[in-house]
Amino acid sequence: MIDQLKPAAAQPLPVSPGVGRALVLLCVFVCAACGLVYELELVAVAGYLSGDSVTQTSVVLSVMVFSMGVGSLLAKRWRCRAAAGFAVVEVLLSLAGGLSVMALYASFAWLGQSRAVLVVFCVVIGVLIGAEIPLLMTLIQRIRHQDAGGAVADLFAADYVGALVGGLAFPFLLLPWLGQLTGAMLTGAVNAVAGGALVVGLFRHDLGRRTRRALTGGLVAALAVLGLAAACAEPFERAAQQAVYEPRVLLSRDTGVQQVVVTGGTPRGAAAAGSSREEPGASPGTAGARGTGKEDEEEHGKEGTGAVRGPEPLRLFLDGRLRADAADRHRYHEALVHPAMSGPRRNVLVVGGADGLALREVLRHSSVRSVTVVDADRELLRLARTDPGLTALNGRAHEDPRVRHVVADVFAWLRGRGTGTEYDVVVVDLPAPPAADSAKLYSREFFGLASRAMAPGGRLAVHAGSAARQPQAYWTVDATVRSAGLRTVPYRVDAAYAGAGPGTADGTAARAPGPGGRRPADWGLILAARQKPVLAPGPTAPGLRSLTRESLHRAARAAARHRPAVPPQPSTLVRPRYPG
Repeated sequence: MIDQLKPAAAQPLPVSPGVGRALVLLCVFVCAACGLVYELELVAVAGYLSGDSVTQTSVVLSVMVFSMGVGSLLAKRWRCRAAAGFAVVEVLLSLAGGLSVMALYASFAWLGQSRAVLVVFCVVIGVLIGAEIPLLMTLIQRIRHQDAGGAVADLFAADYVGALVGGLAFPFLLLPWLGQLTGAMLTGAVNAVAGGALVVGLFRHDLGRRTRRALTGGLVAALAVLGLAAACAEPFERAAQQAVYEPRVLLSRDTGVQQVVVTGGTPRGAAAAGSSREEPGASPGTAGARGTGKEDEEEHGKEGTGAVRGPEPLRLFLDGRLRADAADRHRYHEALVHPAMSGPRRNVLVVGGADGLALREVLRHSSVRSVTVVDADRELLRLARTDPGLTALNGRAHEDPRVRHVVADVFAWLRGRGTGTEYDVVVVDLPAPPAADSAKLYSREFFGLASRAMAPGGRLAVHAGSAARQPQAYWTVDATVRSAGLRTVPYRVDAAYAGAGPGTADGTAARAPGPGGRRPADWGLILAARQKPVLAPGPTAPGLRSLTRESLHRAARAAARHRPAVPPQPSTLVRPRYPG
């Protein structure tokens, strides 16, 4: 029993027992907050690097909880020297937790994978966190003996409150203000100071002179290492980004919603296209949209050639996933937008698409009178209007006077819009499943809300992921759209990047820079309406580079080849069906 343990050489404390207990509980509070921050940091970084947040969260939590149990058992060996043992644990924990994010990024950037490093840090941090409570239990009993139940209640109360504070501090303070790297290092420093101050200050008489000096030196060394790492965080991040994204990084910004990275050079014709929009009397972003079909085709041809002045085309990454490539962006956005624009198109709703690339294709139709862009990322919308790289990609589409921007959660906005404007075309340009954060926006409930916003005869265009590489997720999206009362035409468009052929039937493609690792081999798309839609670009479509009626028929047949033998069930909010 812990309450029966009596240290052989218990020395008087420099403060009263009441103050001593309060200081120990305060240390428990701080250590619990730091421990939860380490855990959340690992979950966030692992999910960002792999793109599979459900699996990574499960790995981190299960491995850490198991390791905490192992740490609790190992701590029994230190109970007779609880003060020194606790100080060693806190110094090691501050280094492991504070440097974990940097180590994961380094492993991914220069070794190409981080799963093994993630598991190692989960084990180490879990063992050290698990050792804390038994040692703190011994220390609080060292101050004043009480029944084990009362001591456990006090410790766990402080521990749980600390976990609450740490859990709230991570998303609302550390992540937005300091970022993942510096936030983890600051947490490690706070952890080291709290543990070291408790032992060296309150229990210093329990330590020999050499032990006290060694622990003080270790504490100072840990703080020095964390301080040096924090000072190097910015150049380290730049070097890691260059290693991951390979070409020149033009922009890297954490918007609070996602990580935005723009790499590469400048597409040829971008400057010319931009200058054409600045002619006197011309509205920005409307030169191609309001002109004649011939002018529209010529303008798009100059902007969308995909050739570059530098060795690499402009590329846009969102949360590490390749979102747009100047060398091939016309294939995806033409295929997503123009089949849905075959018919009435006065009012258009673009869901997501803050980068402005789908919006650019919509505005090429002169008959469009209004476009509403709804996206939760205010900063990406601002960057898409002001950053030279992004404006070169989207042709300053956001400056068109027909465009209205709404910064809101897409699901909540659709749910709360009431009986507002009915849209002839709804374009869903969002990260597709199996990403866990996409499940809500690819649910039956979401597509039901989107259908409610459609005018009679309206069409819905949906980006549904890769039909070749992730057929189960793709056809689950199709089943989910149909469960909302719409009829669908699934189709698949191959990616054909500069220097790489089209994606093959098995879904392979050339390796892309960025955490995503590979370029998408294909884009699985879905056209839906209340009546069976016709998959065609329409007779009045502007000049298109990659889209014809015949190519769309081939795209529909290509998608059908990947249909699962067992039809998937639709996904709902209560029961998400997307794999991964």
